[in-house]
Amino acid sequence: MNKKVVVISSSLRLGSNSEVLAQAFVQGAQAAGNIVEEISLKEKDLRFCTGCLACQSTARCWMQDDSAAINAKLKEAEVVVFATPVYFYAMSGQLKTLLDRTNPLFTQSCAFRDVYLLMSAAEEDPQLLQPVIHELEGWISCFEQAQLAGVVAGGGLSEPSAVSPDTKAYQEAYQMGLHC
Repeated sequence: MNKKVVVISSSLRLGSNSEVLAQAFVQGAQAAGNIVEEISLKEKDLRFCTGCLACQSTARCWMQDDSAAINAKLKEAEVVVFATPVYFYAMSGQLKTLLDRTNPLFTQSCAFRDVYLLMSAAEEDPQLLQPVIHELEGWISCFEQAQLAGVVAGGGLSEPSAVSPDTKAYQEAYQMGLHC
């Protein structure tokens, strides 16, 4: 059965390592026959959540930016994938801002069950990437139906364009997409 897959790439750098991992996942998911949409946060207008919680009763945010359109796509997706560079042992600020702005989804019924995390980091020790995983697991725990289905932790990727089809992280992302 074909699944609706939404892949969010949060790097602002064109052709970044995390973006290449996202594209590998997309290729694998498409090869498996899934319907895939990739969304880059590069040129999106995403403002910070003000914490007013109006969205909890209205199911939408009062701010007019790109988060409403992204939330609509996330709500309908069966599989959600987040790709992020790791800065100071944390996900990118762009991704964190987006996750905060998904607050309107908290009170709604969402289709997604499986959530994947693709990350690229200069650090090679996978233990030091655990804070990023933990942070995403906190978001996932707000959606009863969802689970963290897989993680690609591409470490030792300090140079731009370090990820290529012959790297382990790329192959893992492709395989994860193929089997999502």
